[in-house]
Amino acid sequence: MAGGLDQPTAGDVYVEGHALASRTPAELARLRRQHIGYVFQDFNLVAGLTAAENVALPRELAGLRPRIARQEAASALQEVGLEELAGRFPHEMSGGQQQRVAIARALLGNRRLVLADEPTGALDTTTAATVMQVLRSRIDAGAAGLLVTHDEGLLAWADRVVRMRDGHASDLGKANAAAKGTAP
Repeated sequence: MAGGLDQPTAGDVYVEGHALASRTPAELARLRRQHIGYVFQDFNLVAGLTAAENVALPRELAGLRPRIARQEAASALQEVGLEELAGRFPHEMSGGQQQRVAIARALLGNRRLVLADEPTGALDTTTAATVMQVLRSRIDAGAAGLLVTHDEGLLAWADRVVRMRDGHASDLGKANAAAKGTAP
């Protein structure tokens, strides 16, 4: 819902001060291309595009010149430690490498909201920490982030933790209490 891909059955969802329900499909698509970064659990990489092309695609669709979008993509791939794989296709990469390409794509440009579904699921502990540092730096720079995970170790990276149990949310407040195991 926060990404404008689905509508709530009750209430309103606001992004950048605008109710998503009042936006046209074209406005929602523009909002997603320009301001919302997605890290899907299944990566959603385009099989016929290289890593650099996959990362640059949203910027090109938003109207940026391909050459500039590819330069930005190269920088984003470097940030997640994959600059040497820029010319590889998804089927030539491991699951963890594909996941980092998806993360680089989600962070490229002026992303005001980053939605990440299990962004470290296919990563080893060291690479997951690097990725979380990259995500955290975007949030510290002013982007909002919403991360869905089953990994309790990621709680320490959060400003706020909300647990879902049997379809009900419980707000645990500050993440450090949850990470230390002192929250219910």
